Amino acid sequence: MSRTDSDWREVIGLRSPTEERNPRTRAIDQLPARELVSLVMAEDRAVLDAVAAVTGPVAELVERAVAAIAAGGRVHYVGSGTSGRLGVLDAVELLPTYDVGEEAFRAHLAGGEGAMMLAVEGAEDDADAGRALGSQLTRLDLVVGLTASGRTPFVAGALEAARGLGAATALLSTNPAAPLAGQVDVAVLVDTGPEVVTGSTRMKAATAQKMVLNTFSTAVMVRLGKTFSNLMIQVRPTNQKLRARTVRMLVQATGREPGRCADVLEEAGGRVRVALVALLAGRRPRRAPRPRAAYGCSRSRPCASSPRTSAST
Repeated sequence: MSRTDSDWREVIGLRSPTEERNPRTRAIDQLPARELVSLVMAEDRAVLDAVAAVTGPVAELVERAVAAIAAGGRVHYVGSGTSGRLGVLDAVELLPTYDVGEEAFRAHLAGGEGAMMLAVEGAEDDADAGRALGSQLTRLDLVVGLTASGRTPFVAGALEAARGLGAATALLSTNPAAPLAGQVDVAVLVDTGPEVVTGSTRMKAATAQKMVLNTFSTAVMVRLGKTFSNLMIQVRPTNQKLRARTVRMLVQATGREPGRCADVLEEAGGRVRVALVALLAGRRPRRAPRPRAAYGCSRSRPCASSPRTSAST
């Protein structure tokens, strides 16, 4: 028997709700479009409750990420297929939204960047590639494995190597019986049940993972002081919509006129955080009090600078 045969024979016995047939959708191929769409949406509504049920583990993961970044480490998402692509999406969106890049969050997709647009055959089964990746990390990092099944070899290899270095590890899976759950510090296991189309984890499983990642990274950014109240004061104004948003946020935060906010923002070199401090202090940007450190503080947290990143003032 070939190694490939052995692998699929091992996987066929995987216990996971996503691989079970959904009794509510057995007749979907006989439904008219409206009923079919209604059925899919009804299944999706259950995802919110499933995600809410893992609030505790997600909160623990947030605190570990904040601690890792404040200590000079990074958060690394490691995944394949849909799960890995969601990790890439979450990580890259932090740069324009919070001015946080690969110095704090980085995503690793099995098969490399090309796998974002086109599936790379066998990439998720390459445990050695995962180990090679994990061996390049540090003990200060937090490694989050993203896998709907909770057993992907590429992810398993990365977690194993990272754990050997002393790094913190976590797993986000939609399999309550995820094989990797017992090998990580924090396991976030969302029970989304069987899919509308059996095994199609790009559906409810992916929706749940996206919701968890949104919550996780947003909470980390807030805890690191990247917002003022609920305003994202470190957004990068790279287009007209975002430029308008930065001025609007300054108006909302300070009550000053839009023209005044725009002038101070320009004088601050487009740095919303600096402009906000200047407007609140009633001073010119160059003489305004120094904004809080880039990482590790907020209005409810003491400040702590990251060794990787200094404050931008």
